[in-house]
Amino acid sequence: MELRQLECFVAVAEECHFTRAAGRLHVAQSGLSATIRALERELGAPLFVRSTRQVRLTPAGRALLAEARRALAAAGAARDAVAAAQGLLRGSLSVGTLQCQPAVDLPGALARFVERHPGMEIHLRQGGSDELTEQVRTGELDLALVQRPAGPGDGLTVRPLAAEPLVLACAPGRPLAGREAVAPHELTAERFVDFPAGWGTRDLADRVLGAAGAGRRVPLEVTDVHALLDLVGLGLGVALVPRHFSRKTDRARFLPLTGRVPQWEVVAVTGRPASPGAAALLREFADAPRAAQTVPAAR
Repeated sequence: MELRQLECFVAVAEECHFTRAAGRLHVAQSGLSATIRALERELGAPLFVRSTRQVRLTPAGRALLAEARRALAAAGAARDAVAAAQGLLRGSLSVGTLQCQPAVDLPGALARFVERHPGMEIHLRQGGSDELTEQVRTGELDLALVQRPAGPGDGLTVRPLAAEPLVLACAPGRPLAGREAVAPHELTAERFVDFPAGWGTRDLADRVLGAAGAGRRVPLEVTDVHALLDLVGLGLGVALVPRHFSRKTDRARFLPLTGRVPQWEVVAVTGRPASPGAAALLREFADAPRAAQTVPAAR
């Protein structure tokens, strides 16, 4: 089994189409098909269900996909390690991040990284904490900035970056807005706006309210910070959010929570060991001032 075969397999699996995968790899479709057939013969199992409209993974193909990605990531890390030992960084660096996190100035860090390592190609994607952490685990990402995972498991390293309290966001005209602070157990009757399950802020809010015995309704789910704050500001619901969200709008009131409430933590998750590119980007984070240190108090 050759790395080139695994690269072709992963491309077809991700594109679900032989023609698109061939274009992505800059090879002839006939050659790509021959490579996949050779891999299937070697493994003794079909990897794809082929039809005129689409290509789907078989159970054997699904089992191979995660291992193929890991093997390709390991090979890339080996090449990068040799280059790093020669004083060079080249190849690619794949980074995942939450949509809104104050722990580091990621654009600034990436700009400095590219200036210092022009031979590296940067790939960036946004997503939820669970999704991004799993992509680091499978080798799709080198590094992710996420809400601290409850249990990252083997093969991952978690480095703390910043922490801040959760606050309650509500519309200025709501009765709660006149309070100085609010206890989590007082929120049982409230309607919530929140992110989908699997996003770090949502999962932390679920834990905080569950521990306080406050069941809650979340009829409004969004994937955008500004949409969440707009809905809250118009009185359509309340939200538990990290305190730095208070910098983003003057249309909502932000109240501290009373009691011992877990903090919202941002961490950097990498493989173990981190790839040379990920290690270099972590150094950029360490050398820059943390934006979270200047987050104002909730208002």
